[in-house]
Amino acid sequence: MGFALYLAQMGDKHPKAKPLKGFHGARVLEVVENFDRNSYRTVYTVRLNDIVYVLHAFRKKAKRGSETPKHDLELIGERYAQARETHAQRFERG
Repeated sequence: MGFALYLAQMGDKHPKAKPLKGFHGARVLEVVENFDRNSYRTVYTVRLNDIVYVLHAFRKKAKRGSETPKHDLELIGERYAQARETHAQRFERG
């Protein structure tokens, strides 16, 4: 996960990074890593002037299916909106 975020900071994309479904194409990316029979996910965006905003990192608890739980998607959506607002306040409003 750390290396994927490092690559994002350097302007590159880790081979395991993929667009998170339901978030406007490649604006929000997800990296999935399995460890010790658990699945971990980190969700981030780099579409705001090359700044990496980590929106959520969590262990997927459901044993079946690959869908991201609704609660996590809602949280990611809220944090994405917050990141956009923060970015606008700091960099776009002069």
